[in-house]
Amino acid sequence: MPLALLALAIGAFGIGTTEFVIMGLLPEVAGDYGVSIPTAGYLVTGYALGVMFGAPLMTVLGTKISRKRMLMLLMGLFIVGNLLSALAPAFSVMLIGRIVASLAHGAFFGIGSVVAADLVAPDKKAGAIAMMFTGLTVANVVGVPLGTLVGQSAGWRVTFGIVAALGVVGLAGIARLVPDMPKAEGVHLRHELAAFKNVQVLLAMAMTVLGFGGVFAAITYIAPMMTHVAGFGDGSVTWLLVLFGLGMVGGNLVGGRFADRALMPMLYVSLGALAVVLALFTLTAHDKLLSAITIALIGALGFATVPPLQKRVLDQAHAAPTLASAVNIGAFNLGNALSAWLGGLVIAAGLGYTAPNWVGAALAAGALALALVSAALERRAGEPGTVVAGGAPAEQRAAVHH
Repeated sequence: MPLALLALAIGAFGIGTTEFVIMGLLPEVAGDYGVSIPTAGYLVTGYALGVMFGAPLMTVLGTKISRKRMLMLLMGLFIVGNLLSALAPAFSVMLIGRIVASLAHGAFFGIGSVVAADLVAPDKKAGAIAMMFTGLTVANVVGVPLGTLVGQSAGWRVTFGIVAALGVVGLAGIARLVPDMPKAEGVHLRHELAAFKNVQVLLAMAMTVLGFGGVFAAITYIAPMMTHVAGFGDGSVTWLLVLFGLGMVGGNLVGGRFADRALMPMLYVSLGALAVVLALFTLTAHDKLLSAITIALIGALGFATVPPLQKRVLDQAHAAPTLASAVNIGAFNLGNALSAWLGGLVIAAGLGYTAPNWVGAALAAGALALALVSAALERRAGEPGTVVAGGAPAEQRAAVHH
């Protein structure tokens, strides 16, 4: 794997840290600004919305320049946002800083996925994407716990200052190691938008929303589930999340490796197993050891879907993949928001803290169903004489691709 992937992984590590570390520092931030915990929660919501809307917006704005330069600009935006958060004199200013940093998130991973895939041979593309996303998964194992510890001991502003410094390292790495890959000739915004007419692209994004939504339906409410149902102490939640992060790292690497060999079978296995494990979590959540094992499995199976889903979007939008790739990153955050809302509904309905696991299992099963539909449509489109998108017979499209 080329060293340029290390630079992308460092940027991903910084982005992953700033996204999730705020959850462990909400009490400190709320206390400093004199706001309630629910109000401080807007720092999480605002970031997620910034990712959703920033992914397509920043990608469209970047269609006129090279991908390397756009990645550097995005890291610059990330640095500014985190510095603003670290120095913010008022809560509203910090919220603005969070939103500014979030605008870089979706486009960085979207454009970075395209760049990572272009750096390697065709049979290693998913592995290259997984290597970049390793930075995000490692952030949950190392960056978030350390950032939380630093924030609680030295002050949360120090944490965001360190994250900004990580952004500087990522920016320098991209400038030094990523080759200058010019903007694809003849590809304009209308070509990027045309990818969304492809039903396979839309199906892949829907799989992203439901599949990763299944993960966060359970993980969003992991603290009350583990303390009230499993019987863990409050201090154990951090280490349980580290287990989740370790699962993410392993699942991401395995998903990247096997997606290059058999993409759709990898999705069938990971989504099917995820649905089963989430359903079983309603039972294993009552036992400390079994719940810890289950949490690691959810992280592994959930992130095993990320490289194949991202590669699926790149493959199906091969003529103009940048915008579709970035929007798919936004789809992960849409899944997080949707599942957190649904999980809250079933808890509020009095169904208990384990009820979100059933929601997650249903979402993952829905993603598996969409994967089967997607494969069936692809097989049908490959039959001789079948008319596909654009009105050309399948054999003509195959001839063009080869």
